[in-house]
Amino acid sequence: MSYVHYGDGTWYNTGLGACGWNSNDSQLVVAVSPRWYGNFPNPNNSRACGKQLRVRGPKGVVNVTIVDRCPSCKDEDLDLSPAAFSQIADLDAGRVGIRWVWA
Repeated sequence: MSYVHYGDGTWYNTGLGACGWNSNDSQLVVAVSPRWYGNFPNPNNSRACGKQLRVRGPKGVVNVTIVDRCPSCKDEDLDLSPAAFSQIADLDAGRVGIRWVWA
């Protein structure tokens, strides 16, 4: 059983992420806090890049792939693509309580 993390979920408009990959708003992707992303001279080298998370919010569950770092996120917060966020909450909510695990 994986350890459950509790934080806030927000959403952002995607693009070129810290992993060096281009993403779009319709993909199920996420940016993680510096705690989980790490600090590398070349951010493309983060071991977090490409890892999967399972995120639960008020409306449901979504599996997402890490493609970016969220410098302003607190340790357990996640910044999701609009497509991913809309599976767990209404976009108008902006910020919701979430729980997540490494998938």
